[in-house]
This record gives sequence, structure tokens and C-alpha cells, in this order.
Amino acid sequence: MSKIAWIGTGVMGRQQAGHLVKAGHPVKAYSRRYEAVCQQAEAFGFQPCQTIRDAVADAEFVFVMVGYPSDVEQVFCGPEGILENVQPGTVVVDMTTSSPTLAQKLYALGKEKGVAVLDAPVSGGDKGAREATLSIMVGGDEEAFRKVLPLLECMGKSVLLMGPAGFGQHTKAANQIAVAGATAAYTEAILYAEKAGLDPRQMLKAIGGGAAGSWQIANMAPRALDGDFAPGFFVKHFIKDMKIVHQETADRGVRLEMLESVLKLYEAFAAAGGENEGTQALIDFYRKK
Repeated sequence: MSKIAWIGTGVMGRQQAGHLVKAGHPVKAYSRRYEAVCQQAEAFGFQPCQTIRDAVADAEFVFVMVGYPSDVEQVFCGPEGILENVQPGTVVVDMTTSSPTLAQKLYALGKEKGVAVLDAPVSGGDKGAREATLSIMVGGDEEAFRKVLPLLECMGKSVLLMGPAGFGQHTKAANQIAVAGATAAYTEAILYAEKAGLDPRQMLKAIGGGAAGSWQIANMAPRALDGDFAPGFFVKHFIKDMKIVHQETADRGVRLEMLESVLKLYEAFAAAGGENEGTQALIDFYRKK
């Protein structure tokens, strides 16, 4: 058994932490809302903590799953943060979708303190977190990756070391570029089917088994048709991810026109009140345009 600390028990994090508990590991969990962690503890089996210091003090492994790069920096740095309160030799894994530049910074700060920091964002949404079928993309040192691999395999079906620090985040950026296109594509396919008089469910069944088939069509398009807009992945977080990608590509002199178009769509949707919906709710925005 490994002593584990988990920072961030939102839609994804509480499920992932729960899988580690089921695998027999003691998990101490921290979130900004202590009351929420206490409520979740009964269902998921982790021990709630009131501070990051309490959660990480004796941990061998620390996992982070929060919302934004600013949140990541806050929980890592400062007197009450992870790096000031973990023991040397601890492996810290940031599973938030964040900035490659920040991942490299945290890796370097960890190195100074004898702490191995990995960036390991995930893909698969709430369903993947719930069913332990996430794809996990890791950046950092191979030795630390090998140590934490059995724990990551409790949460995901695909766990790959992509390269040095920041490369997990770069891989997730590529993932989000592909997801942006697929999400807009199935949304427009549904809209077209509705306007043409097709049964959209039958349409998805027909095209899902052919060249147009994708994870988004199989998993998210049916939720869109059901009017199930619950956030497996928040619109506001998808906007955050696309902005990170936009900045990374701009810094490299690359322009991604499809990504820019989808980002504008989601920013307009958020401005109309949709920021806390799931990404599949884009169909509702199209219908009302």
C-alpha cells in the first residue's frame, strides 16, 4: 500500500481518488470546500483534510486535479502549498490540464527540493474517470513515472510517458485540438439532420460505424440529443484549455483556424450563460442562434 494525498475532489478527482481507495491505498483528500470533501468521503472512502499541509505531510505520492493553471500554481507554491510540505522523495503528479510552461516550472522547483513532479493530464471525461478508463499522458522523468505507473493504471486504460516535463501537457493540447473539431462536427451534423428531417439518432447510428465514427459521437452526441447537459467537462474548462493551446501555438508562430473558430463559438456560448454546462450543450446554443 502507498500513502497518497489527493488535492481537488471535483467531478473527476473524487472518482479517481476513489479508485485508489478501492485498490487498497489510504488516501487523504483536500479540496477548497472542506464540507464537500467530508460529504464525499463516505461514498469514496478517502480521509478528508482541512489543509494541504495535513494531506501531504506523510504522503509518498500526491495527485492534483484542480481547475485552472492559477489553481495549480496556488496549490503547489507558497508556505501552505505542496512543495513546502512534502517530504523529499515524494512523487507529485499534476493531472490538471494546464500550461506546458507551468509544468516545466513546477518540475524545476520540485527538483530543487528533491521532489519528482510529473504532468499527467487526462482524457475521457467524467465517464472515463468513473469507469477508470482514462487516457493519461505523462511528462517528466522515467524513474518517477515507473514508480507511479501502478497507481495511474488504477485510473486509466492507457498510460503513456510522452517525454520530459511539459510533454504531457503538450499531448493534451493536441488532444483538445482534435476534440474541438470533433465536438463542433457532431453538433453541426445533428443540426443538419434535424433541419433535413432525418432522425438524428438513426443518423448517428449510421455514421458512427463508418469513417465519421469517434469517441465524441459514441459518448457525447447521445447526451446532447437527450438534453443531458450535465458537465462531465465544463464549457468554461474547455475554453481554458483552448486558450492554453492558442497561446502555445501563437508562441510558435502557428495558427489553428479550426480551433479559433470553435473557441469563438464556446466563448459566445459562455457569454450567453452556458459556461457551467457540459461541452455537449453546444447543440442548444446552435439551435437558438
